[in-house]
Amino acid sequence: MKPPDADLPRAELLSGLPQPPHAQRILVIRLGALGDIVRTRFAFPGLRALYPKAQIDWLVEDRAAAGLTGIVGLDGVVQVPRSALRWRQPRDGLRRLSRLIDELRASRYDLALDFHGILKSALLAWQARVPVRVGYERGLAREGSSRFMTHRVAVRSTHLSRFERNAALVRFLGGEVPSTGPPPIRLPAEARAVSEGLPEEPVILHPGTSPTTRYKRWDPARYAEVALQLRERVGAPSLVTWGPVAGERECAEAVVSRAQGAAALAPHTGSIAALLALLSRAKLFIGGDSGPMHLACLAGAPVVVVFGPTDPLENAPFPGVPSRVLRHDVGCNPCRRGCPALPCMGAVEVEEVVKAALELVAARSPVD
Repeated sequence: MKPPDADLPRAELLSGLPQPPHAQRILVIRLGALGDIVRTRFAFPGLRALYPKAQIDWLVEDRAAAGLTGIVGLDGVVQVPRSALRWRQPRDGLRRLSRLIDELRASRYDLALDFHGILKSALLAWQARVPVRVGYERGLAREGSSRFMTHRVAVRSTHLSRFERNAALVRFLGGEVPSTGPPPIRLPAEARAVSEGLPEEPVILHPGTSPTTRYKRWDPARYAEVALQLRERVGAPSLVTWGPVAGERECAEAVVSRAQGAAALAPHTGSIAALLALLSRAKLFIGGDSGPMHLACLAGAPVVVVFGPTDPLENAPFPGVPSRVLRHDVGCNPCRRGCPALPCMGAVEVEEVVKAALELVAARSPVD
């Protein structure tokens, strides 16, 4: 179990630039997915502090652009049409990709930071003719993408949290990434309307994951038992959130149906902004390794995370937010695909989650 505010192992750079490159127009590249976009946001304030007057834009796939909702200090978002990169319709894809490349070249960026580290992100920076392209050395970069960088960031150990991996690019330039709290977010007033009439400080339970990562879901019956015990011990109401992906609402409803009135289904949050607004009111977030967990960190909510198959260091919550990570080594985790038996998820007991939740609630409560 990880204590609150524990430091993650720091990325030890093997080299760095003597001074930040001169740049008036900067392109940040992290194309997807949602959770990775959110985690890259935590490094952005360090880049903005290093270049306070520069124009900074973000290159992102259209289907993941919502992950930039509410970001402060970003000047522009350049969306990559996902269909243009999949080649199901080659002629249309080539036309759209050509228009994107022309747009990037016309912007005349001085500096590109490739946080994604894959071939298509590197090729986009190269095709855009950005003269200074900073990315990862082999080990963190994949698919040969490092060959297209003018500057490559190497670290002593590549087994790092995503937050430290992202921070390494900023430190290579000579900057630093704040780790004492989440970056600021700015949400429209209408996004907060979803929370009207709800409890002031609910416990947010998020049992779902994407359809392709169902192996990261903890048993809904156990979430329901957690809700029951938290109501009995601290009188905290629980709301169960769900997203638009297949099966998430059904998973949330399964928790509510077993919770004997201790949990209610959260209202539909039709946007990332609305979900962030709801999470910003939370006393606590309890869930698995998912994008909403990282959104909860972004909103500043303490988090209890149930880990099973996935790597608990690479996917750790942001260290600047109080958290508890619950995981047991069962001999075959971490793994990338999970299995039907899921012994690693089943090894985390209700009592452990309740204990971690109560510790975080107590730590947050004012002392008389």
